[in-house]
Amino acid sequence: MLDRIHALTDDVFPEVVRLRRAIHRRPELAFEEHETAALIARTLRDIGLDPIEGVAKTGVVAHVEGARSGPTVALRADIDALPITEATGLDFASETPGRMHACGHDAHTAMLLGAAQVLQAMRADLAGTVRLVFQPSEEKAPGGASVMIEEGVLGPMGGHDGPARIFGQHVFPELPAGTIGIRGGTFMASADEVYLTIHGQGGHAAAPHLLVDAVLTQAHILTALQAVISRNRPPGIPSLLSFGRVEAEGATNILPDTVRLIGTFRAMDEDWRFQAHDLIRRTAQKTAEAFGATCDVDIVVGYPVLNNDEAAAAFARETAVAYVGAERVIDLPLWYAAEDFAFYTEQIPGAFSVLGVGNEAAGITHGLHTPRMTVDEEALRTGTGFLAALAARQLAGE
Repeated sequence: MLDRIHALTDDVFPEVVRLRRAIHRRPELAFEEHETAALIARTLRDIGLDPIEGVAKTGVVAHVEGARSGPTVALRADIDALPITEATGLDFASETPGRMHACGHDAHTAMLLGAAQVLQAMRADLAGTVRLVFQPSEEKAPGGASVMIEEGVLGPMGGHDGPARIFGQHVFPELPAGTIGIRGGTFMASADEVYLTIHGQGGHAAAPHLLVDAVLTQAHILTALQAVISRNRPPGIPSLLSFGRVEAEGATNILPDTVRLIGTFRAMDEDWRFQAHDLIRRTAQKTAEAFGATCDVDIVVGYPVLNNDEAAAAFARETAVAYVGAERVIDLPLWYAAEDFAFYTEQIPGAFSVLGVGNEAAGITHGLHTPRMTVDEEALRTGTGFLAALAARQLAGE
């Protein structure tokens, strides 16, 4: 079976590259992926599938039906881009100013379309159904995954049962092209946005004794909040709290009325996550009160912890070893990035892996979410075949 998948993948590889480049040229932001969705639907129809369009506004779902009855397994790719101005200099660089596929979703989409072609050619060998999930808005809360779940993507759809398992992958420039990384259990962090607004009493900086210094207050809040991690977090639970922006619109001789802090809180445990929210609120508000100020705390709950089902992850690892060889399969550490694939694995067993796309000799080393991020396209051959192998082996009962 795997030899046939390799051969079929080689056949469709040029089309995967063409699709990736076409999608890369025309990046679209969250829930605006109309042109991308149309390309996906058109490609699926061209290979004989009947896509369901408009799921979660711009998502697309299709099914590859095996020749024999059996379970349903889902494969997912995200399709949205980022508000970044591209600086790769590629011949097929973004044609839309301020928009770029800097997280590799163009590659994810193209690989799943390629896997669909491989699986469609293998229908006679499949005992069950493969659900192809092309999901919008991974980059923007509340996340397209949660909306697709609300609209039934994990349940019966198009005359097919809901999936028993779901698999997804993400390109990873830090690993060599063609390698596959997997981790069972807890893998990726939850991600919540933290917005603090400190209200003091501004005025002339030469008379601080008559004022309530919001700048000084925020400094103490910023320091005190680190104790939420260092003194309240259970030692065995990884977590972090980082602030990347401080807004204080004063001057050399003006203390502002308000100061704003913007940050991110990430955790690897859902119980601790929400305990920490309460601690962040209390610490910020009580510290502000100690300085005669007040603090508004707004915590925007984002994506949950991504937990890979242990059995599904073990199956994915076995498939990777069989497909690319043990020397090209990597056991991953915890990754503090967040992914709305986590919503799927909250509902059904699943596994999320990474695909190495880096190539130091070719200068393909730039990280995700950067203006020069790109992929070694040879890795798309591996990713396409691996997705097909996951579904085919699952439906073969391996």
